[in-house]
Amino acid sequence: MATALSRRSFLRLGLTASAALGFSGCAGRGDAPQTRAGDDDSSVSGHAPATEQGRDAVGEGSTAEMPKTITLNSGYEMPTQGLGTYALDYDTCVGSVRALIEAGGRLIDTAFMYHNEDAVGEGVRTCSVPREELFVTTKLYPNQFADSEAAIEQALKKLDVGYIDLMLLHHPGTGDVEAYRTMERAVAAGKIRSLGLSNWYIEELESFLPQVETVPALVQNEIHPYYQEQDVVPFIQDLGIVVEGWYPLGGRGHNTELLADPELTSIAQVHGVSVPQVILRWNRQRNIVVIPGSSNPEHIAEDLDIHGFSLSDEEMMRISALDRAEKHDWY
Repeated sequence: MATALSRRSFLRLGLTASAALGFSGCAGRGDAPQTRAGDDDSSVSGHAPATEQGRDAVGEGSTAEMPKTITLNSGYEMPTQGLGTYALDYDTCVGSVRALIEAGGRLIDTAFMYHNEDAVGEGVRTCSVPREELFVTTKLYPNQFADSEAAIEQALKKLDVGYIDLMLLHHPGTGDVEAYRTMERAVAAGKIRSLGLSNWYIEELESFLPQVETVPALVQNEIHPYYQEQDVVPFIQDLGIVVEGWYPLGGRGHNTELLADPELTSIAQVHGVSVPQVILRWNRQRNIVVIPGSSNPEHIAEDLDIHGFSLSDEEMMRISALDRAEKHDWY
Protein backbone atom coordinates (compact mmCIF):
# COMPACT_ATOMS: atom_id res chain seq x y z
CA MET A 1 0.00 0.00 0.00
CA ALA A 2 1.30 3.42 -0.94
CA THR A 3 2.01 5.93 1.79
CA ALA A 4 -0.19 8.97 2.36
CA LEU A 5 0.02 11.49 -0.47
CA SER A 6 0.47 15.23 -0.21
CA ARG A 7 -1.25 17.78 -2.43
CA ARG A 8 2.02 18.69 -4.17
CA SER A 9 2.78 15.03 -4.91
CA PHE A 10 0.16 14.95 -7.65
CA LEU A 11 -0.07 18.41 -9.17
CA ARG A 12 0.49 17.50 -12.80
CA LEU A 13 -1.54 19.25 -15.47
CA GLY A 14 -1.23 19.30 -19.26
CA LEU A 15 -4.82 18.66 -20.34
CA THR A 16 -5.76 19.99 -23.75
CA ALA A 17 -8.85 21.89 -24.80
CA SER A 18 -10.84 21.24 -27.95
CA ALA A 19 -12.94 23.55 -30.07
CA ALA A 20 -16.26 24.50 -28.52
CA LEU A 21 -19.42 23.80 -30.46
CA GLY A 22 -22.62 25.82 -30.39
CA PHE A 23 -26.11 24.38 -30.72
CA SER A 24 -29.46 26.11 -30.75
CA GLY A 25 -33.03 25.49 -30.11
CA CYS A 26 -34.60 24.68 -26.52
CA ALA A 27 -38.03 23.17 -26.27
CA GLY A 28 -40.30 22.81 -23.26
CA ARG A 29 -39.81 21.59 -19.71
CA GLY A 30 -39.73 18.17 -18.12
CA ASP A 31 -42.45 15.58 -17.79
CA ALA A 32 -45.22 15.63 -15.21
CA PRO A 33 -43.95 16.46 -11.72
CA GLN A 34 -43.35 13.66 -9.25
CA THR A 35 -43.53 13.88 -5.49
CA ARG A 36 -40.42 15.20 -3.78
CA ALA A 37 -39.73 11.80 -2.25
CA GLY A 38 -40.07 10.19 -5.66
CA ASP A 39 -37.68 12.36 -7.62
CA ASP A 40 -35.01 12.94 -5.01
CA ASP A 41 -31.36 12.61 -5.90
CA SER A 42 -30.88 10.02 -8.58
CA SER A 43 -27.30 10.11 -9.71
CA VAL A 44 -23.76 9.70 -8.78
CA SER A 45 -23.49 13.68 -10.78
CA GLY A 46 -25.16 24.73 -13.43
CA HIS A 47 -24.71 27.88 -12.56
CA ALA A 48 -27.34 28.78 -10.01
CA PRO A 49 -29.75 31.65 -10.58
CA ALA A 50 -28.86 35.14 -9.44
CA THR A 51 -28.57 35.41 -5.67
CA GLU A 52 -31.81 36.42 -3.99
CA GLN A 53 -31.92 39.20 -1.44
CA GLY A 54 -33.63 39.04 1.92
CA ARG A 55 -34.32 35.33 2.23
CA ASP A 56 -31.86 34.61 5.06
CA ALA A 57 -33.63 34.87 8.40
CA VAL A 58 -30.27 35.18 10.12
CA GLY A 59 -28.78 38.51 9.11
CA GLU A 60 -31.87 40.11 7.66
CA GLY A 61 -31.52 41.24 4.06
CA SER A 62 -28.06 39.75 3.69
CA THR A 63 -26.82 37.36 1.04
CA ALA A 64 -24.16 34.72 1.36
CA GLU A 65 -22.31 34.21 -1.88
CA MET A 66 -20.96 30.75 -2.68
CA PRO A 67 -18.90 30.14 -5.81
CA LYS A 68 -21.10 28.93 -8.66
CA THR A 69 -18.11 27.51 -10.50
CA ILE A 70 -14.86 25.92 -9.41
CA THR A 71 -11.60 25.65 -11.34
CA LEU A 72 -10.45 22.05 -11.66
CA ASN A 73 -6.79 21.11 -11.52
CA SER A 74 -7.09 20.55 -15.28
CA GLY A 75 -7.60 24.29 -15.69
CA TYR A 76 -11.27 24.05 -16.70
CA GLU A 77 -14.15 25.70 -14.88
CA MET A 78 -16.90 23.43 -13.59
CA PRO A 79 -20.30 24.46 -12.19
CA THR A 80 -20.75 23.60 -8.53
CA GLN A 81 -24.41 22.52 -8.85
CA GLY A 82 -26.10 20.42 -11.45
CA LEU A 83 -28.35 17.50 -12.35
CA GLY A 84 -27.89 13.77 -11.90
CA THR A 85 -29.70 11.63 -14.47
CA TYR A 86 -29.58 8.13 -12.98
CA ALA A 87 -32.80 6.16 -13.61
CA LEU A 88 -34.28 8.77 -15.96
CA ASP A 89 -35.68 7.28 -19.16
CA TYR A 90 -35.06 8.98 -22.51
CA ASP A 91 -37.95 11.44 -22.64
CA THR A 92 -37.80 12.24 -18.93
CA CYS A 93 -34.06 12.79 -19.14
CA VAL A 94 -34.35 15.17 -22.09
CA GLY A 95 -37.02 17.12 -20.22
CA SER A 96 -34.94 17.29 -17.04
CA VAL A 97 -31.86 18.51 -18.90
CA ARG A 98 -33.94 21.22 -20.59
CA ALA A 99 -35.51 22.21 -17.24
CA LEU A 100 -32.06 22.47 -15.64
CA ILE A 101 -30.73 24.68 -18.41
CA GLU A 102 -33.82 26.91 -18.39
CA ALA A 103 -33.39 27.35 -14.62
CA GLY A 104 -29.76 28.43 -15.08
CA GLY A 105 -28.05 25.09 -14.44
CA ARG A 106 -25.10 24.08 -16.57
CA LEU A 107 -23.80 20.77 -15.12
CA ILE A 108 -25.25 17.43 -16.28
CA ASP A 109 -24.08 14.01 -15.07
CA THR A 110 -24.72 10.75 -16.89
CA ALA A 111 -23.00 7.38 -17.36
CA PHE A 112 -22.86 4.38 -19.65
CA MET A 113 -24.80 2.39 -17.04
CA TYR A 114 -27.61 4.97 -16.92
CA HIS A 115 -28.48 4.14 -20.55
CA ASN A 116 -29.35 7.77 -21.27
CA GLU A 117 -26.19 9.38 -22.66
CA ASP A 118 -28.06 9.86 -25.94
CA ALA A 119 -30.87 11.66 -24.10
CA VAL A 120 -28.42 13.98 -22.37
CA GLY A 121 -26.91 14.75 -25.75
CA GLU A 122 -30.35 15.50 -27.18
CA GLY A 123 -31.07 17.92 -24.35
CA VAL A 124 -27.75 19.68 -24.83
CA ARG A 125 -27.98 19.89 -28.62
CA THR A 126 -31.53 21.24 -28.70
CA CYS A 127 -31.09 24.05 -26.18
CA SER A 128 -30.28 27.67 -26.96
CA VAL A 129 -27.31 27.75 -24.56
CA PRO A 130 -23.98 27.43 -26.40
CA ARG A 131 -22.23 24.09 -25.93
CA GLU A 132 -19.17 25.69 -24.33
CA GLU A 133 -21.33 27.01 -21.47
CA LEU A 134 -22.45 23.50 -20.52
CA PHE A 135 -20.51 20.87 -18.60
CA VAL A 136 -21.23 17.21 -19.37
CA THR A 137 -19.91 14.33 -17.25
CA THR A 138 -20.10 10.65 -18.14
CA LYS A 139 -18.51 7.46 -16.83
CA LEU A 140 -16.97 4.18 -17.97
CA TYR A 141 -18.26 1.09 -16.17
CA PRO A 142 -15.85 -1.71 -15.17
CA ASN A 143 -17.26 -4.02 -17.84
CA GLN A 144 -15.91 -1.48 -20.37
CA PHE A 145 -12.38 -1.25 -18.96
CA ALA A 146 -11.02 -4.09 -21.11
CA ASP A 147 -11.79 -2.14 -24.29
CA SER A 148 -11.80 1.39 -22.95
CA GLU A 149 -10.80 3.01 -26.23
CA ALA A 150 -13.95 1.67 -27.90
CA ALA A 151 -15.98 2.67 -24.83
CA ILE A 152 -14.78 6.27 -25.07
CA GLU A 153 -15.67 6.41 -28.75
CA GLN A 154 -19.10 4.98 -27.96
CA ALA A 155 -19.71 7.67 -25.32
CA LEU A 156 -18.67 10.40 -27.73
CA LYS A 157 -21.02 9.01 -30.39
CA LYS A 158 -23.98 8.62 -28.04
CA LEU A 159 -23.61 12.08 -26.52
CA ASP A 160 -22.81 13.70 -29.88
CA VAL A 161 -21.89 17.03 -28.28
CA GLY A 162 -18.37 17.37 -29.68
CA TYR A 163 -16.32 16.54 -26.57
CA ILE A 164 -16.73 15.26 -23.02
CA ASP A 165 -16.03 17.78 -20.27
CA LEU A 166 -15.33 15.16 -17.59
CA MET A 167 -15.04 11.39 -17.81
CA LEU A 168 -14.90 9.22 -14.70
CA LEU A 169 -14.20 5.59 -13.98
CA HIS A 170 -17.50 4.53 -12.41
CA HIS A 171 -15.91 2.46 -9.65
CA PRO A 172 -12.74 0.41 -9.13
CA GLY A 173 -12.42 -2.77 -11.13
CA THR A 174 -10.05 -5.02 -13.03
CA GLY A 175 -8.13 -2.94 -15.58
CA ASP A 176 -9.02 0.43 -14.06
CA VAL A 177 -5.46 1.80 -14.27
CA GLU A 178 -5.12 0.96 -17.96
CA ALA A 179 -8.60 2.35 -18.65
CA TYR A 180 -7.58 5.60 -16.98
CA ARG A 181 -4.41 5.70 -19.08
CA THR A 182 -6.58 5.31 -22.18
CA MET A 183 -8.63 8.28 -20.99
CA GLU A 184 -5.38 10.23 -20.54
CA ARG A 185 -4.62 9.61 -24.22
CA ALA A 186 -8.13 10.77 -25.14
CA VAL A 187 -7.44 14.01 -23.25
CA ALA A 188 -4.29 14.52 -25.31
CA ALA A 189 -6.39 13.96 -28.44
CA GLY A 190 -8.92 16.63 -27.38
CA LYS A 191 -11.81 14.19 -26.95
CA ILE A 192 -12.04 14.61 -23.17
CA ARG A 193 -11.14 17.69 -21.13
CA SER A 194 -10.85 16.44 -17.55
CA LEU A 195 -10.57 13.05 -15.82
CA GLY A 196 -11.88 11.71 -12.53
CA LEU A 197 -13.00 8.78 -10.43
CA SER A 198 -16.25 7.70 -8.83
CA ASN A 199 -16.52 5.62 -5.66
CA TRP A 200 -12.85 5.79 -4.76
CA TYR A 201 -11.98 6.15 -1.09
CA ILE A 202 -8.72 6.63 0.84
CA GLU A 203 -7.31 3.14 0.46
CA GLU A 204 -8.23 2.95 -3.23
CA LEU A 205 -6.75 6.38 -3.94
CA GLU A 206 -3.48 5.62 -2.16
CA SER A 207 -3.09 2.55 -4.36
CA PHE A 208 -4.33 4.08 -7.63
CA LEU A 209 -2.78 7.55 -7.80
CA PRO A 210 0.91 6.54 -7.97
CA GLN A 211 0.10 4.43 -11.06
CA VAL A 212 -1.22 7.24 -13.26
CA GLU A 213 0.24 10.43 -14.71
CA THR A 214 -2.74 12.78 -14.48
CA VAL A 215 -4.12 13.70 -11.09
CA PRO A 216 -7.90 13.20 -11.14
CA ALA A 217 -9.71 16.51 -11.31
CA LEU A 218 -12.63 15.17 -9.29
CA VAL A 219 -13.73 12.25 -7.14
CA GLN A 220 -17.47 11.56 -6.94
CA ASN A 221 -18.82 9.62 -3.93
CA GLU A 222 -22.04 9.09 -2.02
CA ILE A 223 -22.40 11.98 0.44
CA HIS A 224 -25.46 13.04 2.44
CA PRO A 225 -26.14 13.99 6.09
CA TYR A 226 -26.46 10.33 7.10
CA TYR A 227 -23.24 9.39 5.25
CA GLN A 228 -20.85 12.31 5.40
CA GLU A 229 -17.36 10.90 4.64
CA GLN A 230 -15.88 13.22 7.24
CA ASP A 231 -12.40 11.68 6.81
CA VAL A 232 -12.55 10.98 3.08
CA VAL A 233 -13.65 14.46 1.93
CA PRO A 234 -10.70 16.40 3.44
CA PHE A 235 -8.27 13.69 2.33
CA ILE A 236 -9.35 14.15 -1.28
CA GLN A 237 -9.53 17.93 -1.10
CA ASP A 238 -6.03 18.13 0.40
CA LEU A 239 -4.77 16.47 -2.79
CA GLY A 240 -6.13 19.37 -4.84
CA ILE A 241 -9.01 17.20 -6.12
CA VAL A 242 -12.63 18.41 -6.17
CA VAL A 243 -15.17 16.30 -4.29
CA GLU A 244 -18.63 15.78 -5.78
CA GLY A 245 -21.50 14.14 -3.91
CA TRP A 246 -24.03 11.78 -5.42
CA TYR A 247 -27.20 10.93 -3.47
CA PRO A 248 -26.95 14.33 -1.72
CA LEU A 249 -30.62 14.02 -0.69
CA GLY A 250 -30.30 10.38 0.35
CA GLY A 251 -31.19 8.62 -2.88
CA ARG A 252 -34.39 7.13 -4.24
CA GLY A 253 -36.01 4.87 -1.69
CA HIS A 254 -33.98 6.35 1.16
CA ASN A 255 -34.88 10.02 1.31
CA THR A 256 -38.20 9.99 3.17
CA GLU A 257 -36.63 9.87 6.62
CA LEU A 258 -33.81 12.26 5.69
CA LEU A 259 -36.10 14.96 4.27
CA ALA A 260 -38.29 14.72 7.36
CA ASP A 261 -35.38 14.81 9.81
CA PRO A 262 -36.37 17.10 12.73
CA GLU A 263 -32.94 18.77 12.92
CA LEU A 264 -32.89 19.59 9.23
CA THR A 265 -36.53 20.67 9.31
CA SER A 266 -35.80 23.06 12.19
CA ILE A 267 -32.87 24.63 10.34
CA ALA A 268 -34.92 24.96 7.16
CA GLN A 269 -37.72 26.75 9.04
CA VAL A 270 -35.29 29.27 10.51
CA HIS A 271 -34.10 30.26 7.03
CA GLY A 272 -37.45 29.97 5.26
CA VAL A 273 -36.16 27.37 2.82
CA SER A 274 -36.75 23.67 2.10
CA VAL A 275 -34.88 20.76 3.66
CA PRO A 276 -33.30 19.85 0.27
CA GLN A 277 -31.99 23.42 0.02
CA VAL A 278 -30.46 23.13 3.51
CA ILE A 279 -28.77 19.84 2.60
CA LEU A 280 -27.40 21.18 -0.67
CA ARG A 281 -26.17 24.36 1.03
CA TRP A 282 -24.48 22.24 3.72
CA ASN A 283 -22.64 20.34 1.01
CA ARG A 284 -21.58 23.51 -0.76
CA GLN A 285 -20.26 25.04 2.47
CA ARG A 286 -18.07 21.92 2.70
CA ASN A 287 -16.86 22.76 -0.85
CA ILE A 288 -18.63 19.71 -2.26
CA VAL A 289 -20.18 19.89 -5.74
CA VAL A 290 -23.79 18.65 -5.74
CA ILE A 291 -25.79 16.81 -8.40
CA PRO A 292 -29.31 15.99 -7.15
CA GLY A 293 -31.54 14.25 -9.65
CA SER A 294 -35.14 15.11 -10.49
CA SER A 295 -37.71 15.07 -13.27
CA ASN A 296 -39.69 17.90 -11.67
CA PRO A 297 -38.81 21.34 -13.11
CA GLU A 298 -39.85 23.10 -9.90
CA HIS A 299 -37.57 20.92 -7.81
CA ILE A 300 -34.71 21.30 -10.29
CA ALA A 301 -34.98 25.08 -10.03
CA GLU A 302 -35.31 24.94 -6.23
CA ASP A 303 -32.19 22.78 -5.94
CA LEU A 304 -30.18 25.45 -7.74
CA ASP A 305 -31.53 28.23 -5.52
CA ILE A 306 -29.30 27.97 -2.43
CA HIS A 307 -27.46 31.30 -2.63
CA GLY A 308 -29.72 33.60 -0.62
CA PHE A 309 -28.92 32.17 2.82
CA SER A 310 -26.02 30.64 4.74
CA LEU A 311 -25.70 28.08 7.51
CA SER A 312 -23.99 29.19 10.70
CA ASP A 313 -21.11 27.26 12.24
CA GLU A 314 -23.53 26.00 14.88
CA GLU A 315 -25.96 24.76 12.22
CA MET A 316 -23.15 23.07 10.32
CA MET A 317 -22.17 21.28 13.53
CA ARG A 318 -25.76 20.18 14.14
CA ILE A 319 -25.87 18.63 10.68
CA SER A 320 -22.44 17.07 11.20
CA ALA A 321 -23.83 15.31 14.28
CA LEU A 322 -26.41 13.52 12.09
CA ASP A 323 -23.73 11.30 10.51
CA ARG A 324 -24.63 7.60 10.90
CA ALA A 325 -22.11 6.16 8.42
CA GLU A 326 -25.29 4.93 6.72
CA LYS A 327 -24.51 4.10 3.13
CA HIS A 328 -27.48 3.84 0.77
CA ASP A 329 -25.76 2.09 -2.14
CA TRP A 330 -23.16 -0.65 -2.40
CA TYR A 331 -20.36 1.30 -4.12
